[in-house]
Amino acid sequence: MTSREQPWRKQLGDSKERLARDHLERQGLQLVAHNVRCKRGELDLVMRDGDTLAFIEVRYRASGRFGGAAASVDPRKQARIAAAAAYYLQRHPTELPCRFDVVAVDAVGKITWIRHAFAAQA
Repeated sequence: MTSREQPWRKQLGDSKERLARDHLERQGLQLVAHNVRCKRGELDLVMRDGDTLAFIEVRYRASGRFGGAAASVDPRKQARIAAAAAYYLQRHPTELPCRFDVVAVDAVGKITWIRHAFAAQA
């Protein structure tokens, strides 16, 4: 069993996603979908922020070493998220503008919400 398959890892990730979702809902966002999976990637949260559809990556890191949670959304991860968003939009077309956000959660539960964290590469 690899570390990615360990049940505690999924439980930890689920709890941090719920923490992020609750925070964003308190800010007025509305949940549209969560844990959307396809071959090329996964979307943690899809939420509506007014007239914008936000694809939100939730990242948790127990320490700030190596740049912390937000820094872990590197160009490769961004491409996977963008591919998953394209998959989602094929199945759920919208006229709304879309953006990519990152919610970073640290070991003490501090939440940092980065709107427009990156743009999809053409």
